Amino acid sequence: MSIEAHNIRKRFGLFTALDGVDLNVPAGKLVALLGPSGSGKTTLLRIIAGLEFPDPGSGRVLFHGDDVTDLPAGRRKVGFVFQHYALFRHMSVFENVAFGLRVRGRRERPSDAAISERVHRLLELVQLDGLAGRYPSQLSGGQRQRVALARALAVEPKVLLLDEPFGALDARVRKDLRRWLRRFHDEIHLTTIFVTHDQEEALEIADEVVIMNQARVEQVGTPQQVYDRPANPFVYQFLGNVNVMRAPALAGAARRPGVAAEGAEGQIYVRPHDIELTPHASGGSGAAAIVRHIHAAGPHARLIVEQVETREQVEVEISRSELAALGVRVSDLVRLRLRQAHSFEEDYAI
Repeated sequence: MSIEAHNIRKRFGLFTALDGVDLNVPAGKLVALLGPSGSGKTTLLRIIAGLEFPDPGSGRVLFHGDDVTDLPAGRRKVGFVFQHYALFRHMSVFENVAFGLRVRGRRERPSDAAISERVHRLLELVQLDGLAGRYPSQLSGGQRQRVALARALAVEPKVLLLDEPFGALDARVRKDLRRWLRRFHDEIHLTTIFVTHDQEEALEIADEVVIMNQARVEQVGTPQQVYDRPANPFVYQFLGNVNVMRAPALAGAARRPGVAAEGAEGQIYVRPHDIELTPHASGGSGAAAIVRHIHAAGPHARLIVEQVETREQVEVEISRSELAALGVRVSDLVRLRLRQAHSFEEDYAI
């Protein structure tokens, strides 16, 4: 089931939540709506679900070519999973999952046997089949979220919408669940949109990422496309750490493809792992810098270096083995060279 949204506008009083947003989700894809708080991603998801509606006279929502803009949520056959689970505390896991089936009208309601079979099949799918008799208070956060997902799937939705599904969980559980969600999606191939402000989460599990900011879409692409070829400075800085440097500061850096020419004006954007450090005493090309801080806890070492000529501070990320081979300490002189950098039209052309 494909999803299309065209020219969606939404205001809440004087606040513009969406300003002419377009979205196209191919059938069977897992798409992330990524952006900072207040960018409009949850409002867009709720409009797709039928929990909110576009401003009068603006925008359309299509499911597989059918216009559902004016249909209420109950008629769109959408599965919606909230950040805080929204499970019924007085119901068992089984009854929570079965709820959407039991409240159907008599003609559409499956038999008790059919409900039982579907619920157990879904609990097995989300790896909770042995916990059907427990209550939400007896489950971990990750288990509750999987119950919420099974409940959303019980009504056989056309699309699945997830609003910050792992936002209330700790970092370790988040990582385990998002990997599970990717495997789960590969099994069911249900068109899925999930909202997140976690860049790593979106880049790891989504087929396509929609980056939003200030009520608009900034860029759409695969995780590799948006990370390697950001459309503008906002996308570049939002997707992970980046150094923003004045171009004249590169006068002493090695010239390589994609690195600014000497004397150019404007700014460049370079990721910490795209900077190479060499000992100053070895000579050769590279801008002279002083090591100001070294953080070596974890799989990589992060260094803050200060360029001698401009006094700009730059974050550099190297492997711990590279750090050991360099043998540098705080206050040592080094040379920095750029493996790759980006600029944008409003700054200057590389």
